[in-house]
Amino acid sequence: MASAPPLVLVHGLWDTPRLFDRLKIKLDERRSPLLIPYLPNRLGATPILELAHRLGSQIEATFGPHTQIDLLGFSMGGVIGRTWIQLQGGRSRTRRFISVGSPQQGTLTAQPWPSWLLAGIADMKWGSPLLRQLNTNLEGLDGVECCSFYCAADLMVLPGWRAVLPLGPRQPLPVRTHQQLLQHPAALEPLVAELLRP
Repeated sequence: MASAPPLVLVHGLWDTPRLFDRLKIKLDERRSPLLIPYLPNRLGATPILELAHRLGSQIEATFGPHTQIDLLGFSMGGVIGRTWIQLQGGRSRTRRFISVGSPQQGTLTAQPWPSWLLAGIADMKWGSPLLRQLNTNLEGLDGVECCSFYCAADLMVLPGWRAVLPLGPRQPLPVRTHQQLLQHPAALEPLVAELLRP
């Protein structure tokens, strides 16, 4: 994969970069360089727009302002990555965007939480202002190759079929839980195949 651009992996709520340890082992250094930034979100209190800005700053600090990248976001990390791509200029340098179990269309599990208390979680509600902005104007994804992987039985992104981007192919993975999307061999194999695709 010497010709592939750098790969950025973005963790979700309550996660750390260690979330991607099994994926890194499966990739076996076939995607390099690799950036896995730590984006602490104060248990969901930090707004996604702020986390997206931090992501963009870390990408620029690591790869400079123009290097093209591929980006995979898991769970909340997929919405963070998408926000950076669509609203903060990331589109111009993103070749491929892979969303894994991310509430791109919102999740019922976020509905009870008020934005004054947990702004980042509230950003993932059905019909939140952020998701409406992302899903109403898709020009921010023009030229970016998008795909979505999801778990139909997901209880974190509820219902699971809403964990998809409005563009690109969508593939359900044969796992039973949200965390298995990055833990189970049945999920890791198709993810690695996508990440190694020319």
